[in-house]
Amino acid sequence: MADSQPLAERMRPRTLDEVVGQAALVGPGGSLARPLAGGLLPSLILWGPPGSGKTTLARLLASAHQARFFPLSAVTAGVKDVKAIIETAEQLRAEGQTVVLFLDEIHRFNKAQQDALLPHVEQGTVILIGATTENPSFEVRGALLSRCQVVRLAALDEAALETILLRAQTDSERGLGLAEDALPAAWRTDIVAAAGGDARRALNLLESVAAAHRSQPLDDGGFHELLGERLAHFDKGGDLFYDQISALHKAVRGSSPDAALYWLARMIEGGVDPLYIARRVVRMASEDIGLADPRALTIALEAWNAYERLGSPEGELMIAQAVVYMAVAAKSNAVYKAFGAARRDARQYGSAEVPLHLRNAPTSLMKKMGHGAEYRYAHDETEGYAADERYFPEGMPERHYYHPVDRGLEQKIAERLRHFAELDAKARRKTKVSGKDK
Repeated sequence: MADSQPLAERMRPRTLDEVVGQAALVGPGGSLARPLAGGLLPSLILWGPPGSGKTTLARLLASAHQARFFPLSAVTAGVKDVKAIIETAEQLRAEGQTVVLFLDEIHRFNKAQQDALLPHVEQGTVILIGATTENPSFEVRGALLSRCQVVRLAALDEAALETILLRAQTDSERGLGLAEDALPAAWRTDIVAAAGGDARRALNLLESVAAAHRSQPLDDGGFHELLGERLAHFDKGGDLFYDQISALHKAVRGSSPDAALYWLARMIEGGVDPLYIARRVVRMASEDIGLADPRALTIALEAWNAYERLGSPEGELMIAQAVVYMAVAAKSNAVYKAFGAARRDARQYGSAEVPLHLRNAPTSLMKKMGHGAEYRYAHDETEGYAADERYFPEGMPERHYYHPVDRGLEQKIAERLRHFAELDAKARRKTKVSGKDK
């Protein structure tokens, strides 16, 4: 054993060549390898999941550029700490040295704190390397984002984690110094699965297993007991949260009940509030199913209500039932699209007056002013439809926002609307003929 440092810290790559799983960035021809080869290190935002190597990569990039490295965590640091580093950087820059300010969890800095970085990044006093697990489009100020190159780190795949674990197990200088067969290969596979793409987590698990096995040899049962029940990788407030709820929504929209159930189960196992999912299922019922199957909305609301009454775990089954129904129901986004188009027109024609014949007339004065005059009461018209009546404001073009799809109940709705259109056309022809006769 090298020292008392955690295995994950000891096994940090010492050069860019030792980095595993990010070949698209630092491998031959990688997006970061090219500017480094040209002697350039731009300010960067490293965006990636936990344990993907953001801190390590920042250190190695600074080292490859022969720059002084000043790390800060946005969780504990403030503007005062940044100013202290800027003062040091100005002195070092005068001596011809380059300074890298590494700001871990940069999304934790508020607007004022991020703004304080702007002039120093723009002037080149420091090269900023920020690290974040959150989508920088939402969490980093646009002005700061425009001065940095955003680099997306991938979650480490199984092959990369296997390589990292085997290296740590067999390395006699910094790692565990064990033979490759000292631990069953199947255990490494299980550790990789439990780590969920996080190298730090994988190495911590390996270190715990190796320590326990060294004191008292483990069998498979003891190993799995130590490994513990694997928790699904779920970030309740971060970018992964929105990715997974998006995957559930898209599986429902794509009529895949099995995939929808998988994403539902994965989120619930990961600790998401089932009521949040229930609210999203109600949204799906209107956005993606709509009038093709109006029962979907009722089922979604009933599932929400059932969960509020029963709680977990019983109520989760009702949400699962609703999700499956949404997935297999006839789909239509016609109302969703129609409402969006109507809102755009509402913004454009928002000052148009309500036509007099559509206004309410609760008083005699309003009646004298023409409110409600010439309004045609649809129930008194043939087929309960006032053919060729106009309901849009004067000066606004006639619109047709809602276009039913040829699925589910909307097939019949479409037939009904076509019939109304025929009645409108017939009434217009009649009006035109009457006008000529006059």
